[in-house]
Amino acid sequence: MALAAAAVLLLATACSDGDDKPASTSPSPTSAATSPATAPADTVGITMEDFAFSPANPQVGPGEKIAVVNKDSAAHTVTATEGDAFDTGSIAGGKSGTFTAPSEPGEYAFVCTFHPNMTGTLIVG
Repeated sequence: MALAAAAVLLLATACSDGDDKPASTSPSPTSAATSPATAPADTVGITMEDFAFSPANPQVGPGEKIAVVNKDSAAHTVTATEGDAFDTGSIAGGKSGTFTAPSEPGEYAFVCTFHPNMTGTLIVG
């Protein structure tokens, strides 16, 4: 019986960090910038993961450089649906690339040419 009580006490202490504050599960603001699989801190980024773009509607400045990170195993593209405003070409799974936003403000729809269900809108302002 004493052994069971000691085990419960040990588990209760192990689950506490001692400051009685709830543990945070959100990442720190700098964690994304330090990971090799993400965009540098001074660059806007689009991530392709689970066959979706994130963010789906990135907001950028005219002519801004945009980093694209593919976290899926399949290749993807970020391709403007109208004209030739931008196209990353094929980005293999686990790789990254960049493109430059158009110099004219506006909204530019984009798609992955391999997976037409992957869509988004680049907002240049």
